[in-house]
Amino acid sequence: MSAPINGFKQALQHKQAQIGLWLALASPYSAEICGAAGFDWLLLDGEHAPNDVPLLMSQLQALAAAPAHAVVRAPMDAPWLIKQLLDIGAQTLLIPMVESAEQAQALVKAVRYPPHGIRGVGAALARASAFNRTPDYLTTANAQICLLVQVESRAGLAQLDAITATEGVDGVFIGPADLAADMGYPGQPAAAEVQQAVEAALLRIQSHGKAAGILSADAKLCARYLALGATFVAVGSDVGLLVKATSALAADFR
Repeated sequence: MSAPINGFKQALQHKQAQIGLWLALASPYSAEICGAAGFDWLLLDGEHAPNDVPLLMSQLQALAAAPAHAVVRAPMDAPWLIKQLLDIGAQTLLIPMVESAEQAQALVKAVRYPPHGIRGVGAALARASAFNRTPDYLTTANAQICLLVQVESRAGLAQLDAITATEGVDGVFIGPADLAADMGYPGQPAAAEVQQAVEAALLRIQSHGKAAGILSADAKLCARYLALGATFVAVGSDVGLLVKATSALAADFR
């Protein structure tokens, strides 16, 4: 028995658009609700949501039977934390604030077992291997791990070609909010200068044969990104949907 097939990774390789939703409520219950909504992928946010490793695992368990693929965003590029996220069963990771090819290469090693990487061999204790009930996990896991790196600064954009060309990087995600702030437009990711940089970056990523991704709650921008060939696009967040719906409902009765 081998590691489970990563259908999300296969879809990216075949340039099939994947529509996602950002999950920041840090709740297995709400994650389960979103899991059956019809999205291709759901992002469990470990960077800006109040998530820790056990809580992320609970959400992975809640999504295990869902058709949507779970992507976990780590809060940082620490190999020790990446090891834990992989062991709890995450097959696709998004790593924030990547700014060099050297950093990308280190991340590739962090998600792979030796001799190709430095991931610690603790599969016998891990949910990822069905607690050692997947006999071929150690020899098949590397091929099913999907590594997405997040470029969200001017320094990252300056190194975008080298980062994207790094072997083992499956996709590059442009972070518009942080990029906008770094460019002098905090809270204005739709600013013309920011959007010019974003669109150019999406095209450069694809020129290397890699999947390009982005998040926006603006439907028109999402449609534009998809038209430009972005492959994995998050079109909103659970927090945003809840805020919008509850505010609208309350306003209807005021």
